[in-house]
Amino acid sequence: MSAIEIDNLTKDYEVGFWRKRKVRALDGLSLGVEHGQIFGFLGANGAGKTTTLKLLMRLIFPTGGTAQILGHDISDVSTHARIGYLPENPYFYDYLTAREFLNYCGELFGQDKSTRKRRTEALLMRVNLEKKSWDRQLRKFSKGMLQRVGLAQALVNDPEIVFLDEPMSGLDPVGRREVRDLIASLRTEGKTVFMCSHILSDIEVLCDSVAILKRGRLAHAGSLDELRARETSVIEIIATGADQTLPQHLGINATVNATASGLRIEISDEKDVDKVIAALRKANGKLVSVQPVRQSLEELFLE
Repeated sequence: MSAIEIDNLTKDYEVGFWRKRKVRALDGLSLGVEHGQIFGFLGANGAGKTTTLKLLMRLIFPTGGTAQILGHDISDVSTHARIGYLPENPYFYDYLTAREFLNYCGELFGQDKSTRKRRTEALLMRVNLEKKSWDRQLRKFSKGMLQRVGLAQALVNDPEIVFLDEPMSGLDPVGRREVRDLIASLRTEGKTVFMCSHILSDIEVLCDSVAILKRGRLAHAGSLDELRARETSVIEIIATGADQTLPQHLGINATVNATASGLRIEISDEKDVDKVIAALRKANGKLVSVQPVRQSLEELFLE
């Protein structure tokens, strides 16, 4: 059985005051997430990503459909002891220190005093929060520091599945890299990660599979390799050092563009690759690479 099973999940909201009407935020979503995966959940603002997470966390209730986490229906709150959750805009008891807050979270999960102390210190180190900040009130933390504390609290119970809503929010480039490494380490520990993010480069680096939502409906789903395997008919050849006689030697239908590092030659027929290489030799050029032009995740997302 999959770690997460979503079947025809639907959510309607009532809007308006005098004349109420229903707006469908999520429309018949069905997907599965396998154990041990890092799963990327993409979509534009308002597409239904956060609504999906809130439904899975039982913070709101579905209009229709069902979902299961670790083989249990989402109505079974006992499953929450086995999952971790970082919301998009976490709000903590800001008069507590980072150490006190994680100790409090551990107590909610029934951990004894020695376990709480050990887990708190280990997690604060793992999210790379400076030790001098451990005993500072959370109200004095920056957005990036609060995000690190949020990640630590999502792991305090050593969960089997971690749900992350925009985990890179508020982080500088160094912080993003550190959090990215942390998320990747969760996969090596056998944990499942369900991650919403707008940062497509992070999704491409981290995720095994992705799903793209569009206006509450599933627009695309599959492994990254499957999604990016939709090759166009264009083959890209990168070369350097060729002189101005190259177009004369080509003798085929090709597009040649100058770049900062050399020439980019595009052809539509794989059989013409040998002709381009021969033309480069005649024009004193040097071949750098030959590769099909594959659709990037960003292009797929925009499409």
